Amino acid sequence: MELVSTPLLPEGFKVPASRWTPATQILRHRLESQPYVFAPGVFDPHGAELVMYHGFDAVYLSGYSVAMGHLGTTDMDLYASVEIADVARRVVSALRKFQLTMAVGDPAQGVPPRHLEIPPVVADMDVGYGNVFNVQRTTELYVTAGVAGAHLEDQVMPKRCGHIAGKALVPASEFIAKLRMMRAVADDLGRQDFVIIARTDAVSATEAPESKRGLDLAVERGLRYLDSGIPDLLWCEFPTAERGPTEWFHEEIRKRFPEARFAFNYSSSFKWFNEPDPLTWEELAEMGVRFIFITLAAQHAMARGMNQLLEALHRHRHEGYIELQRREWEEGQPTRSHHQFSGVPYHHLMGEQLGSSRFGRQVDLGLEEAKVV
Repeated sequence: MELVSTPLLPEGFKVPASRWTPATQILRHRLESQPYVFAPGVFDPHGAELVMYHGFDAVYLSGYSVAMGHLGTTDMDLYASVEIADVARRVVSALRKFQLTMAVGDPAQGVPPRHLEIPPVVADMDVGYGNVFNVQRTTELYVTAGVAGAHLEDQVMPKRCGHIAGKALVPASEFIAKLRMMRAVADDLGRQDFVIIARTDAVSATEAPESKRGLDLAVERGLRYLDSGIPDLLWCEFPTAERGPTEWFHEEIRKRFPEARFAFNYSSSFKWFNEPDPLTWEELAEMGVRFIFITLAAQHAMARGMNQLLEALHRHRHEGYIELQRREWEEGQPTRSHHQFSGVPYHHLMGEQLGSSRFGRQVDLGLEEAKVV
């Protein structure tokens, strides 16, 4: 890893040189050079920072997660393009800032710098939040936010989560027009390498202009989308975790497009633990899947952790929280010191270098270090 200086760090501290490589290029390189790219699904900047801390290939910003995490509602077009685009903007910005804070470490506490690569962000664009010109606006918001890629789906508006009944499809020609608009906007903004993922919900849609239904319709649509020459990846949303339909879809597509590359949602909606022979990521890669993600990964993990804490507080009051802290420090969780993780040492060092008051050596907390985080 090549390390270089930046004006945003005090003298002597460095960041990976890849900081200035466009995220679109990083994502494309990983898609082409790795068996697959995996991205945990998140809904906020802090979750994205943890994904980055643990060194994952990419960050996936899930629309369902944004609906739950920011609005407390479901994935039925109940948020607008500007809302999710703003979350995407804040996630990208947070990752760039997090790289700086980790590169400083905490000199006062003897915590060494940690040099982290910034993972590219892939975002949910749902159905584009309207017609082709809504797609134009949304794509511009995503590209200028620094998002590396996005997926668009062929449902009508208002759409539904791929695992909620009652889905209907727009004509394939209308969807292809939206894909073309995505490509045109990205190219116009100089991001010809922006990754476009075409998603079809045809397998479980109940309404569509075609007479076919189910997997046959999904294959027909997938072939038409690839015929357009626009998508970098094709994603079929499956209603279950069954192995057979997944294998058949990818086999049928590759009969015409042997080099086709796919995205796959290792969906939180499926009870993978009940599958007798669950698909592995290596098996998916053999089918041509290059981008694997779990839509609600962070949402379920956050909810589980919060439930455990709240139950402990309800039953044991203060002892419940003390036990949480004890586990954090004994297990060495990276977030055990929220000041260090959020970058307080960086702000003090950089503030001092810039000559701003109330930072650096001018600050005397007057607290015993052993008693504070």
